[in-house]
Amino acid sequence: MSTTASKKPPPRRPDTAVAAARQVTRRRLSWLLSAAAAVVALVVLYAVFSTSPAKNTSSSGASYDVGSPGIGRAAPAFTLTASTGKQVSLGDYRGKNLLLYFQEGLTCQPCWDQITDLEKSAAKVKAAGIDQIISITTDPADLITRKTKDMGLTTPVLSDPDLKVSQQYEANQYGMMGTSRDGHSFLLVGPDGTIRWRADYGGAPDYTMYVAVDKLLADLRAGAKS
Repeated sequence: MSTTASKKPPPRRPDTAVAAARQVTRRRLSWLLSAAAAVVALVVLYAVFSTSPAKNTSSSGASYDVGSPGIGRAAPAFTLTASTGKQVSLGDYRGKNLLLYFQEGLTCQPCWDQITDLEKSAAKVKAAGIDQIISITTDPADLITRKTKDMGLTTPVLSDPDLKVSQQYEANQYGMMGTSRDGHSFLLVGPDGTIRWRADYGGAPDYTMYVAVDKLLADLRAGAKS
């Protein structure tokens, strides 16, 4: 009487067992590395967003930073040479609503177009409660004077070549050129010298260097503190 013996799988060769173990180890290591990378990425993102300046969404849909000094703080005093050839001080505008416009300068034509459009919209600017606009940039006074004459601008543009005033207002923290130039920042200084509104449009990621006048004034009305 014949019987059929049950077949058993051949014993695993030692080298095959070692290879399988190594493969399992590699899979586990790969998973651990991926998990660690994900944790690191989350930590970095948290650090970035937790330390970034607060973003405001304007009535126009555009976003802007609000730097320091901000609303309710005293505007730092300054005296700078203007495109008019005169020395201009913040104190000259005591008792008025003054709109400070920090801008990138000669390399930024949209910044100068901004001044042009503000001048063309003088009636709207006045209706928004603004008595005077002055601009501040870091280019030399003689070049600023030539630029304003070429464009027929009457708005005083002040030269801050050593960034002393720009740094006091932290206006050089919001531009595409790093901290060597200003970005695109507006501050409304009230009659008592207190900042009533601030919007730093020039920051990352959009690096906005022009804001339509109607949008700018709408943001000012929405955010200004009396």
